[in-house]
Amino acid sequence: MRRHNVIRPSLATRAAPQPLHRNVIVGTNRFNLIRQIYQYGNETLANVNNNTPAQPPIQKPDPAAVLTVVSLNLNIPANAKSHKTHKYDVCTSVVNPKLVVRRGQPFQISVTFSKEYDENKDDLQIVLEVGETPMESKDTRVKIILSHEDKPKEWGAKIASQKGTTLNIDLFTPPDSIVGKWTLKIDVVKKVNTSVHVFSYQHKDPFYILFNPWCKDDAVYMKDEKLLEEYVLNDTGKIYTGTKNTITGKPWHFAQFEPNALDVALFLLNISMLNWSARGNPVQVVRKISALANSSDDGGILTGNWSGDYKDGRSPLSWTGSGAIIDEYWKTKRPVKYGQCWVFSGITTTLCRALGIPARSVTNFSSAHDADGSITIDYHFTANGESDADKDCDSIWNFHVWNEVWMSRPDLTGNYGGWQVIDATPQELSNETYCCGPTSVAAIKCGEVGLQYDGPFVFAEVNADKVYWTPNANGDLEVAYIDKKTVGQKISTKAANKDEREDLTKDYKPDEDTCAERVAVLRANETGSKRKDIYKQRDRDIDFNVDQNEEATFVGGDFELSLRMKNRGAAPRSASGRIDVRTMFYTGVVAELVKSETFQLTGIKPGEENVFRVVATEADYDGKLKDGCMLDVTIWAYVEETDQYFTKKTDFRLRKPHLTIKAPSDATVGQEFKVEVSFRNPLSRDLTKCFVAVDGVTHSLNFPQPNVAGHSTFLATLPVTPTKAGQSDLIAIFNSNELDDINGAQPINVKTA
Repeated sequence: MRRHNVIRPSLATRAAPQPLHRNVIVGTNRFNLIRQIYQYGNETLANVNNNTPAQPPIQKPDPAAVLTVVSLNLNIPANAKSHKTHKYDVCTSVVNPKLVVRRGQPFQISVTFSKEYDENKDDLQIVLEVGETPMESKDTRVKIILSHEDKPKEWGAKIASQKGTTLNIDLFTPPDSIVGKWTLKIDVVKKVNTSVHVFSYQHKDPFYILFNPWCKDDAVYMKDEKLLEEYVLNDTGKIYTGTKNTITGKPWHFAQFEPNALDVALFLLNISMLNWSARGNPVQVVRKISALANSSDDGGILTGNWSGDYKDGRSPLSWTGSGAIIDEYWKTKRPVKYGQCWVFSGITTTLCRALGIPARSVTNFSSAHDADGSITIDYHFTANGESDADKDCDSIWNFHVWNEVWMSRPDLTGNYGGWQVIDATPQELSNETYCCGPTSVAAIKCGEVGLQYDGPFVFAEVNADKVYWTPNANGDLEVAYIDKKTVGQKISTKAANKDEREDLTKDYKPDEDTCAERVAVLRANETGSKRKDIYKQRDRDIDFNVDQNEEATFVGGDFELSLRMKNRGAAPRSASGRIDVRTMFYTGVVAELVKSETFQLTGIKPGEENVFRVVATEADYDGKLKDGCMLDVTIWAYVEETDQYFTKKTDFRLRKPHLTIKAPSDATVGQEFKVEVSFRNPLSRDLTKCFVAVDGVTHSLNFPQPNVAGHSTFLATLPVTPTKAGQSDLIAIFNSNELDDINGAQPINVKTA
């Protein structure tokens, strides 16, 4: 039986299972073995795997008689600038900086020898190695002979210039080379009579080769460099949450250039056991990232928890970015507690951008979770209009956040390259692992769900129909109502190089209820579930519409909903029903009852409209709200004369106040400045266990705060010292036991001292 580190509301009372690590080699935990290899290099691995002692060092040559490497300079500042990797902390570290380059683009090294190089007398070769047991047959060991030419898309090396005993050598990497940490050796070959002696010099540090979206021959190539500034180089952004009617941009610090992000991304590929030959294929790499960003399989980064109980970890709402999570994981090599979908997405954006893959966080509002593969979301009611939740296995999340990554898809038949969905939130198994994608967005729009990977699940998330079932007079379930327009609303991401929301809905599906959209739904059902029988036409002459004023309702205020019933028929009608309001988790899991009211309307005349209203006050929901302040509304109505049923589930979010931030527009690295944050507590009760988290221009900081009295104004002045230069966002989030994620952000330009 598999064990998964996912805590859901229904499992709130259970203990969190321990992480599972697969593959144990001769009593040694594979996870720890890979960690040792990653820290200490390939030689350690060879010795451990082969159980043999290290080979004795080769005797050093006489530098006067044999060309000998005196020093090797990787020219890190110049190479990093030309490869657009100069933001990586690993390149700019004062102590032991390392080279990061992008594949398919040359970089230059400088080698100083004990004497002048003579191409007629001296034989040199450059050896590059990656992986556990480097071999030429696996493309994990490459020998490059110095040449005067550059062969396109191949490994190569040529002399750029020579000055005295120093050679400047241009190295060429193919655009499909393996992404990882490579070692670099210079071999000097000396022939003496019939013997051949190889004197090898290995640079003390490995260097990194990444994907290159600026290279037209790379599978992740993106033509528009302005887009790459956002989807690869921008380390701050927004992740959208809320509901389709009240969308909020949550500031997020992706931190892909901070010290541990790149190492963690590569470490995850190691523990995923992805074949080294596949680590140049972005399709396989992002699939593994979607599996290892969560801890449900093989010791990934983050443990999911939807229970509302986070006492042994940290609330998902309290994170300001990926940096603190990645740092904790790298330090402990254990899953971090806790995350929900936007945190999984933020981490995934970080990992992909760190590796050079264009990525963005994408939010789908009214996101369907199809648990049985039917490509419909089925709700069941009893004969008297009560929800028959025991029969329900599907759900609608108020919002769900996944990722899009950019790449070609030569593995698919058809023109389905471009943006691909991957989803690191552990929901359903895919090939026995909690991962999802990559799934072509273009294929989803067409209803082509039979392509790799996970097409039916992603299609249902954005375009499933909601089907309501009730028993007829014989007790057999019948379709009472089909809602074709609810699922997949205002699919959102941060616009490139703008501080605003971009709507992606039309990338995923045609306009609702158009011929093209219905064709896509029927095509998906034909391929996936073959549920065409549910689309029989039924006569109805009462129009039901639901009104809710979501924009104006804040936490602490009154929630009001109206059910409008208009008679389009030629005779009077009578309608009865009920409206239930419950608190809920954003995943669609309902919690506590807030309000339940029934109605009985008789004699609705032809052309007449009747309205039934429900109001819930702060006193009704006080102490019952869950993360996100979401409400679930379930409506059931029955028209006696025509045996017409109307059923509907909708969601509502009580809005939270905005955190006001006052900070200077300019700052200096290493010099402290003050930040003032404030907001008004909208609740009658006190806020307890308060703290403010600050991120963006510095590593994540937490500032504990005193309780905030009901209906009072919170005000705090915080000291912040910037750690990096450049234009960025200062992100601040207020958290408490009663009210989480009161956030704000302010742009700030940090200058060097």
